Amino acid sequence: MMSTKDSKKGDILLEMKDIRIDGFSDERWHKIIKGIDLTLHRGEVMGLIGESGAGKSTLGLASMGFTKPGCKITSGSVIFDGQELVTASEDQKRALWGTRIAYVAQSAAASFNPAHRLLNQTVEASLNQNLQSRDLAEADARDLYKQLQLPDPENIGDRYPHQVSGGQLQRMMTAMAMSPRPDLIIFDEPTTALDVTTQVEVLVAMRSIVEKFNTAALYITHDLAVVAQMADVIKVLRYGKEVEEADTRTMLKSPKEDYTKSLWSVRALEKTESPNEDIVLSIKNIDAAYNGSLKVLHNVNIRIPRGRTVAVVGESGSGKSTTARVITGLLPPMAGSVEFNGEALPAELKDRNKDQLQRIQMIYQSADTAMNPRQTIAEIIGRPLEFYHGLSGLQKQERVLELLKMIELDESFYDRLPSELSGGQKQRVCIARALAADPEIIICDEVTSALDQIVQEGILKLLLNLQKDYNITYVFITHDIAVVNAISDEIVVMYQGAVIEQGLKSEIMSPPHPEYTQLLLKSVPEMDPDWLTKLVKLR
Repeated sequence: MMSTKDSKKGDILLEMKDIRIDGFSDERWHKIIKGIDLTLHRGEVMGLIGESGAGKSTLGLASMGFTKPGCKITSGSVIFDGQELVTASEDQKRALWGTRIAYVAQSAAASFNPAHRLLNQTVEASLNQNLQSRDLAEADARDLYKQLQLPDPENIGDRYPHQVSGGQLQRMMTAMAMSPRPDLIIFDEPTTALDVTTQVEVLVAMRSIVEKFNTAALYITHDLAVVAQMADVIKVLRYGKEVEEADTRTMLKSPKEDYTKSLWSVRALEKTESPNEDIVLSIKNIDAAYNGSLKVLHNVNIRIPRGRTVAVVGESGSGKSTTARVITGLLPPMAGSVEFNGEALPAELKDRNKDQLQRIQMIYQSADTAMNPRQTIAEIIGRPLEFYHGLSGLQKQERVLELLKMIELDESFYDRLPSELSGGQKQRVCIARALAADPEIIICDEVTSALDQIVQEGILKLLLNLQKDYNITYVFITHDIAVVNAISDEIVVMYQGAVIEQGLKSEIMSPPHPEYTQLLLKSVPEMDPDWLTKLVKLR
């Protein structure tokens, strides 16, 4: 076996040959990965992209010789630095995991122990493998914090996970992965849940540290613009098979396969704005706080035109979701009012009548947690039909089937459970449940952020068609500017609990911009592999 000392950039580090993986569900085994080859060189970053269910994360974990419970590698080989991992013992693999092979997950919060300080968790792998003394490991960790542009790098490690922001925690996880100086890092959707400004900081930090330590990486994502900044090579997957592979510039400029071309074209969806002076909802002079403590909304004023889409944008903590909670009555404001069709709504949800509740519905970011896993799709969609319209029996059944048709799902979904649906299908069911109430306004809170771009496009087209057919008004909370272009008529920009500006999409997206709006727009990744480099130089 070649030692790490003797190896150099360009040498083959990871070779996967004819990998086949099965997964167990519905009382039988299903083929997930169907014969994929992968070669990764030292110092190289490969992007794995494709829609949900393509096998990206499964393949990434298999590169460690690992599969999730209910999955198994049925054939093929995984050779890491000369060592076969498919047939290796658990002890042999565990000697590599966390030291020579590291994993950075999508959810940083789930990867840290809330009871331990961040510094102790950063150095844990190095200490367990006796790679460094505690003093040296802690000094190195603080240096990593500095390189990852974390604030107060000397002391931030003394905090607990809940005492730092999402973006800071994601960089902390990268520091934890880098601490033992691994040869390979698997990044599994590490920036998906971050707002655009935070995402840029994390991408800059991750890229610079991977380059500095000549670390090879697999970067798993469904965001094409992000992978363009990180990867030297892109491999496109679909249905557990490879579609094509090429260096990043070639792949972006001239993909060969129709499927890859369709991925590239998704970002082109754009709604033509349509002004309307008929205001269905007015948010007037709203101040709000949680538990009566520090104010999180400061004199917020927003006008929502009937039958149009207002996108509310801003980084995490800007007050977008809090504004939605005030509109729905989940958070009574300290001051100000919410007017619906010219009449002030009761501040608290419990004081609103059935008609008021019916007219304003909400779709949440996580379809998984928004649905009862024990209820069938028919029961989930049927509940608002009973509550708001008094439907039962055959009438309810027929209306559920109509709603399924509206969201482009057939009657076979009627008796299914949420666990039997894909992410995009679950979100469609949540849309159907909101539609069942026959609302005038639907608040969409980051409803596409966890979806791959093809599924995302399908959801956005569905929402646009429903708006056209039923004159529904949307309040669309998002941090994705591509989504804003696709669906909005007007844009509201929020920062630190206040509205920075509001206007037609064409006005907000055109210069001159207020300073914060300019920062937001500059932070949106472009399908240009040099975009991040240029952005860093401009700072």
